[in-house]
Amino acid sequence: MQTSADRHDRHEYPAHWEADVVLRDGGTARVRPITVDDADRLVSFYEQVSDESKYYRFFAPYPRLSAKDVRRFTHHDFVDRVGLAATIGGEFIATVRYDRIGTDGMPASAPADEAEVAFLVQDAHQGRGVASALLEHVAAVARERGIRRFAAEVLPANTKMIKVFTDAGYTQKRSFEDGVVRLEFDLEPTDRSLAVQRAREQRAEGRSVRRLLAPGSVAVVGVGRAAGGVGRSVLGNLREAGFTGRLHAVNRAFPEELKEVDGVPAHRSVREIDGPVDLVVVAVPAEHVPQVVAECGEHGVQGLVVLAAGYAESGPEGRERQRELVRQARSYGMRIIGPNAFGIINTSEEVRLNASLAPEMPRPGRIGIFAQSGAIGIALLSRLHRRGGGVTGVTGVSTFVSSGNRADVSGNDVIQYWYDDPDTDVVLMYLESIGNPRKFTRLARRTGAAKPLVVVQGAGAAPPGHAVRATRLPHATVSALLRQAGVIRVDTITELVDAGLLLARQPLPAGPRVAILGNSESLGVLTYDACLSEGLRPSRPLDLTTAATADDFHAALSRALADETCDAVVVTAIPAIGEGSPDDAELAAALHSAAATTPGKPVLVVHVELGGLAEALSAATSTAPQGGARTPGGTPPARPAERPPVPAGADGAASVVPQNCSRLIPAYPAAERAVRALAEAVKYAQWRREAAEPGRVPEYEDIAEKGAAELIRGLLARGQGLTLGAEETCELLGMYGIDVRRALPAPSPDAAADAARTLGYPVALKATAPHLRHRADLGGVRLDLADEEQLLRAYAELTELFGQPEQLRPVVQAMAPRGVDTVVRAVIDPAAGAVLSFGLAGAASQLLDDTAHRLVPVTDREATSLVRSIRTAPLLFGWRGSKPVDTPALEELLLRVSRLVDDHPEVVAVTLEPVVVAPHGVSVLGATLRLAPPPARDDLGPRTLPAY
Repeated sequence: MQTSADRHDRHEYPAHWEADVVLRDGGTARVRPITVDDADRLVSFYEQVSDESKYYRFFAPYPRLSAKDVRRFTHHDFVDRVGLAATIGGEFIATVRYDRIGTDGMPASAPADEAEVAFLVQDAHQGRGVASALLEHVAAVARERGIRRFAAEVLPANTKMIKVFTDAGYTQKRSFEDGVVRLEFDLEPTDRSLAVQRAREQRAEGRSVRRLLAPGSVAVVGVGRAAGGVGRSVLGNLREAGFTGRLHAVNRAFPEELKEVDGVPAHRSVREIDGPVDLVVVAVPAEHVPQVVAECGEHGVQGLVVLAAGYAESGPEGRERQRELVRQARSYGMRIIGPNAFGIINTSEEVRLNASLAPEMPRPGRIGIFAQSGAIGIALLSRLHRRGGGVTGVTGVSTFVSSGNRADVSGNDVIQYWYDDPDTDVVLMYLESIGNPRKFTRLARRTGAAKPLVVVQGAGAAPPGHAVRATRLPHATVSALLRQAGVIRVDTITELVDAGLLLARQPLPAGPRVAILGNSESLGVLTYDACLSEGLRPSRPLDLTTAATADDFHAALSRALADETCDAVVVTAIPAIGEGSPDDAELAAALHSAAATTPGKPVLVVHVELGGLAEALSAATSTAPQGGARTPGGTPPARPAERPPVPAGADGAASVVPQNCSRLIPAYPAAERAVRALAEAVKYAQWRREAAEPGRVPEYEDIAEKGAAELIRGLLARGQGLTLGAEETCELLGMYGIDVRRALPAPSPDAAADAARTLGYPVALKATAPHLRHRADLGGVRLDLADEEQLLRAYAELTELFGQPEQLRPVVQAMAPRGVDTVVRAVIDPAAGAVLSFGLAGAASQLLDDTAHRLVPVTDREATSLVRSIRTAPLLFGWRGSKPVDTPALEELLLRVSRLVDDHPEVVAVTLEPVVVAPHGVSVLGATLRLAPPPARDDLGPRTLPAY
């Protein structure tokens, strides 16, 4: 009888199972299949496992592995018998294996769908979440090989392993027999298993970044003996910042007698450092980096900041050098900022880390900054410093990360850290590229519900050195999807800072109603016009005249804030000359005092850059108590996972006030900049309200999901990708309750007449050739043909104008009720995932790109907002006296299309055009549908770091 071990050579090594994972404590490990070459590693690993752990694994004393055991545990067919190992530094720290139940002697064509699974984790690495990570990966492997259930037998005393299984979130059954706990669980992902997986991902990735940003000890490798140079500069920056941990200077060229550099202990190698080193700043040329990484890995360093250039940004050779750098660092469990990085900063008093090329430590504050570009990072720090007016507080920086080529640590990782960082209230990001848009939008949606995330996203090609997934979506579509996920999208660095300062200093507005007051009539009018342009609802500006005193400003602002019809106030101010005119300090104090009376509404100031009002506003503080919490009543903020609902204002808006700070009023040198920042805050507040009640994905009893799946499997059996014919398209759409109006081919005048008699007059005659399809403006569509005479005349005109019937591909279709022509599309993008799009039909909408987009699956609330978010939406709701159309029926159609592509990712593209929305009902007049094997969805698979 042939066993699975004897069939080992029949299956190639599954390299796609290899992955790097972040463990619970923030360290990394590599998961890979076990092969016949791992015999020595397996024996060494087993020798380091305690007798107790061996007993738990084999239910009996088992001091050593026999030669037969070693062969069994290293010879796999990668189908019925699979073993995975978690490794650090190339050595095993844990193993997992499964054996398919009942496969011996069973024909390969009929394998069982259940397998026994067992783990063994080295004692020194227990408690790091290694078993949980391995369970996710071996479950994914099993599903790929047709296994649907795992069974595990565990001794009752082995509580740690029982917890690994029970906490995974899979549907399971538990029994106790003969002194052994037997667990059986389905491997199909559930909502709970995905939630568990993503919560573990957030904690692990957040901790991996925290280990970089809050190290207990730092070594700078590449410190020159003479002043100047990158390494010496970084060492000086660390010293000047007052880093609270231990510092070390490293250079292999140091003479043996050299003990210190600038008062910092000097070493020739990281290996020579006595004690742990958490973070190493690598400031040596690229060709020397591999040796440094090896030394750091052997010493147990947790993370690296690689400043050196010469990697993927320099071409193919550099790209391979970058891959090897990441591969080498991860093999030791280390994470990397960079290469080609500017560095990292943490202003916390407990850390005071400036491991960057920034010569000056930014003021402590509550804004987190991520920039892929060092130059942009410098610009952001500089502008925040200037706008802060020298005041420590929310205008300053909590942490700063400049990732360079982001070969390893990316913006997604840092968002995971900021999500529950109590020192960060607002996140500003400059992204030249997004490596994993699907994950980014998921993380942004969760983070945005807790704190604002403001992003400038590059519109051009990704810079050299950035690994970016290919996307077929236009830049505008990606931007729209980011906004749907709660991202505050701005276009420039100036807007990034403007929005960040407002969100850090002021509460969110409850709505779009804006009061305007000040001592400049013209500046007030400019502000009013800017509000209208941004979609806000301003009241008429209140002119206090140039003779206004500080008391006048105080009284006017107090009245405006007390007005229930006002959601925000913009104060315009110009320097006044004359007796009784307030100086900048007096005016700033008056504004702060008035704002303190109504802390739930934002206040902004527009000033001219002649006096010192901006600096005075930053220096002044309100009478509100220090250390205010994000929620009213002085309650300390909860961690996001436990965060209570934020109390709503009068109109249901979240009232969020930056914590641990007084309420500083932001000042803007131009009305347009202030109003644009306010408009972004209004939209974000609206998103927060909607995100609190996202709606639901409706169930429809008439959807035949299983029947559609069988039909799709049968169609795909014909080939890897195909565009369906009209009948197949109608059949598949019909299974989801989407009816397409029947269209009959008309290859000749007589065939057209027969089709019209079958369908009934009036009819439409349409050319379906690609260049004429849906083009009534070109004459390719003739409508309301009431009888055969009109039909034959229209047929003759079409063929005379555009060519023979075989070129035109004419069809006849019954007329639909009159209404508004729209277009519904869905596409699965390899990077962003499934996207549903909606817009009106016609050249004008195409020219203006007036299309709205939502990520699938779409909820009922999102379908409603999708219909209303295009600029031409008034045409659907009775514009200029027209009859409103049946938008509920349109929304249901959108939800059904969303369900189709969500249930069946093989449906990679759907177009319904035109969809005529009448006062009662919708008519789908044309449809195309494409099937293909779906792109891989790593967001449903096990946790893994991006491949290098």
